[in-house]
Amino acid sequence: MSDAADARPTWRIEWDKTVAAAESEGAVSVYIFDAGPLTEETVHAFERAYPKIKVSQLRGRGNDLGPRIVAERRAGKYIADLFAGGKGTAYATLYGGKILDPIKPLLLLPEVLDESKWWRGEHKFVDPENKYILAYIGNAGGVEINYNSNLVNPREFTSYWDLIQPKWKGKIVAADPRLRGMDNPVLFFYYHAKLGPEFIKKLYGEMEVAMARDYRQPVDWLAAGKFSLCIPCVSDEMDKAMQQGLPVGQILRLKEGGTLSSSGGTLSLLRNAPHPNAAKVFVNWLLSREGQAQVQKGRKGRPRTGSNSLRIDIAKNDVPEEMQRKDGVDYFDADDDKFADRRPADKLFNEIFGKTNK
Repeated sequence: MSDAADARPTWRIEWDKTVAAAESEGAVSVYIFDAGPLTEETVHAFERAYPKIKVSQLRGRGNDLGPRIVAERRAGKYIADLFAGGKGTAYATLYGGKILDPIKPLLLLPEVLDESKWWRGEHKFVDPENKYILAYIGNAGGVEINYNSNLVNPREFTSYWDLIQPKWKGKIVAADPRLRGMDNPVLFFYYHAKLGPEFIKKLYGEMEVAMARDYRQPVDWLAAGKFSLCIPCVSDEMDKAMQQGLPVGQILRLKEGGTLSSSGGTLSLLRNAPHPNAAKVFVNWLLSREGQAQVQKGRKGRPRTGSNSLRIDIAKNDVPEEMQRKDGVDYFDADDDKFADRRPADKLFNEIFGKTNK
């Protein structure tokens, strides 16, 4: 062994061996929540950095990808190395199904391991054991009240309780909150100390809210003026509608405060991953300054699509202002394990909709 090789730090020796082994594997398989922060552009940036490692992507909704992974495993097919998507699917389906290996041991690069470079000086895990589901995004925000700008004066709203005014009865549409992808509003409404089950009962049980099992339909109805308000609507669909110049808007910063959410920005390692070394390289690159800066750029040609990395040592110029975290703000953390259980909320929704549908 040469003197130069002997002089390399231990982490560098291990990293070089891992990269060489990853290049021999030649590929990493990642199942990706398509509306999340791990964009096609970010994947291509990784492939430019490591041209000998091809990323095999399967993109879709979490409520499709999670069951697919489970079904593959039951059939003895070990295809996916990593799941990159929402905390709900990662926690309820993959962690709950005991088909994850700890992702924490994969972290190797010093700039990734240095927790002083991360928000509040720590890596954020969103599973009870703090080692399986790593969040790399922390978007500030809230549950938007979406409105038709021809029908609603947004200044009328300072609180979510303003939705209960009799004038809005029969004029509210919503994506069914029981859908996967609705975790943030559901958990916010149910567990928030100033909202809770009573608010849910009044809004969904008394205001004749129209339900859609499709993410786009409520936005189309809102823009057409069929309804005045939508809560919740999927943010990605609302952003598209606003970019198209449709008469819709969003109300944030109500007095109940904001949320902090990983917004589809979590990583999990599947048990018995077929390309363990390539998975390790991918995870470390994605969590590096280079990878997270790319994530924050969002989708090419689509402004306001960048997500807010939990890394604090990179500029936030690409992150929409409303997603930027503010010092001193007490955020409702939608990823906190204390608020992770959707089942009581879903039970309540089923009771409400069972009554209203009779």
